[in-house]
Amino acid sequence: MSKLLEGRVAIVTGAGRGIGRAHALELARHGAKVVVNDYGVSLAGEDTGESPAHQVVAEIEAMGGAAVVNGADVADFEAAAAMVRQAIDTYGGLDVLVNNAGFVRDRMLVNTSEEEWDSVIRVHLKGHFAPLRHAGAYWRAEAKEGRQRVARVINTSSGAGLQGSIGQATYSAAKAGIAGLTLVAAAEMGRYGVTVNAIAPVAKTRMTEGAFDTSAMALPEDNSPIVAWLASEEASDVTGRVIEIDGGKLTIENGWAHGPSRDSGRRWDAPEVGAALRALIAEAPAPEPVYGSQ
Repeated sequence: MSKLLEGRVAIVTGAGRGIGRAHALELARHGAKVVVNDYGVSLAGEDTGESPAHQVVAEIEAMGGAAVVNGADVADFEAAAAMVRQAIDTYGGLDVLVNNAGFVRDRMLVNTSEEEWDSVIRVHLKGHFAPLRHAGAYWRAEAKEGRQRVARVINTSSGAGLQGSIGQATYSAAKAGIAGLTLVAAAEMGRYGVTVNAIAPVAKTRMTEGAFDTSAMALPEDNSPIVAWLASEEASDVTGRVIEIDGGKLTIENGWAHGPSRDSGRRWDAPEVGAALRALIAEAPAPEPVYGSQ
């Protein structure tokens, strides 16, 4: 196998199981040294008292790679800072951040509790922000000292965040937020040598089982080669993109963009708004249906 990532240092969050585990193993196969983060929680985010990250590290070491366990809660601001510092102290730097950690609490909107909303938004959205903020600060400092790194961030959004998903309002909101965060981070951090992209993976995992018919879904590891390439030095010209991966199919997701418009040249009168909006809607493409609505 080619050593696409030889000498590069990566953090993968939520890497104890599923897609995150597959990412960590794939990065290691291509030569990266990997900080394998996993907080050890259930599908619903409850503490299980186990750390599957140790098994992933053992697998990487068995193939001759280098890896270390990290048990941080990625949405804890200080713990996220310590995770970034662990990578730097252990391996001499940081080149790649793969934000993957998350869980679901599926509920119809009117049945969602405040605690469920807060916990899902926290682990997905703050759990992306906190590691990214600390890694970004490190890369900015390195650039200012004349040691600019060829840095890469791969975030994890979802079709639920891009098209919406019935019964997953909280998860969808968090994943949509991650897509927005990706766009802003790419624009802000490019000057420091950092590219920031997001993937929207489709895979059979414990997160999708029970929510959908997963019999025809791709395997977690089918998403990881794209992550490995995005993490490489070759990917310097790709940033600010959201890429859906469904088995062997790659799709560039086109987010919000200005569509048809009409300028009255003055303040609108409320009774005339309906006709104007309906005319614009007739000119615009119809939105893709929300998952589960058909």
